[in-house]
Amino acid sequence: MTNSADQTKSIRLAIVRQKYRPDGGAERFISRALEALDDQNIELNIITRQWEGKPNPKWKIHLCNPAKYGRVSREKGFAAAAQQCWKQEHFDIVQSHERIPGCDIFRAGDGAHRVWLEQRARVISPLQRFLTQISPYHRYVLRAEEAMFHSPELKKIICNSEMVKRDIMRCYGVDESRFEVIYNAIDSQKFVPATAEQRNASRESLSIPSDAVALIYVGSGFERKGLKPAIEAIAASDRYLIVVGQDKDQKKYESLAKQAGCLERIRFAGVQNNVLPFYHAADGMILPTLYDPFPNVILEAMACGLPVITSQTCGGAEFIRQGYEGFVCDALDVARLSEYVKKIPSRLENAEMGIAARERILPYSPKNLSQQLVALYHSLLA
Repeated sequence: MTNSADQTKSIRLAIVRQKYRPDGGAERFISRALEALDDQNIELNIITRQWEGKPNPKWKIHLCNPAKYGRVSREKGFAAAAQQCWKQEHFDIVQSHERIPGCDIFRAGDGAHRVWLEQRARVISPLQRFLTQISPYHRYVLRAEEAMFHSPELKKIICNSEMVKRDIMRCYGVDESRFEVIYNAIDSQKFVPATAEQRNASRESLSIPSDAVALIYVGSGFERKGLKPAIEAIAASDRYLIVVGQDKDQKKYESLAKQAGCLERIRFAGVQNNVLPFYHAADGMILPTLYDPFPNVILEAMACGLPVITSQTCGGAEFIRQGYEGFVCDALDVARLSEYVKKIPSRLENAEMGIAARERILPYSPKNLSQQLVALYHSLLA
């Protein structure tokens, strides 16, 4: 750490992320932050096991890819290699997006693992709960999480919602002064409401009638993101559902939709590099996630003028006033979800909620995110 408060001096910043995939929510935060920070006087270093996509040539990539023999070995090996890298390089600030003790800043983009396990226990069998309790992987992550939050080197925890801040304080007793709530950024010039022509073209490609009401679900990992209650809510209505994302158990969800009698109204689109045309086909979003700190897809949908139905265990709920920008309820309350699904109007008939949703996210630009991060970095170096 340098003691200089001179803001003209270049800051050597290291960002730690084990695996960078362009479609990941944490990665989209990183890419938007890095693009915004690129205009600042900051030397950007990425410590990673694997980088997919095209990084900016001005960023310095430090590959740390030790041999691995399972999930625990993978986590431990990368943590040790990343620590060794940042100690050798003597960066001014190390900002980790992984649970690795010794970093200056931890961004809790995945929330608190302990809280995720609490929520997941609501939907799994007693046998699965027992296996989770004895799982070497989950036990390792919980130990690493606790060690990191109690690490003397840790100066700030960035949370992307107040919910995550409360979760960490409850689980680990961390003092409130160590938190910085910085919401994710959204490019509201890229994510815009559909024109009539875009809406029609997108619907035609998905075989969705122009006069139908359609909702979109975006997320990989269907159990955690709540696809089952979303399908059950759609089944109790005449609405269509567009599912963007992937899961190894997709066939199970297709069978569920078939049994519920709504498979012909559901479109499984898989992972998409460009989700914009799918937002343009929709009138609203449904994401009754079991636990999600603040998914970027909620900001993207709202920027496209879509009201959002989500859960109380989603940080995105903080942007939603009941009946204005969307609706919020318990992730497993299918009766309430069904009621809310029916309250989402066609954008052609009533765009009022969608307009409110877009207005809500407009302040959260990449520039605003950059200013908050740079102010935080300088405050730590002062």
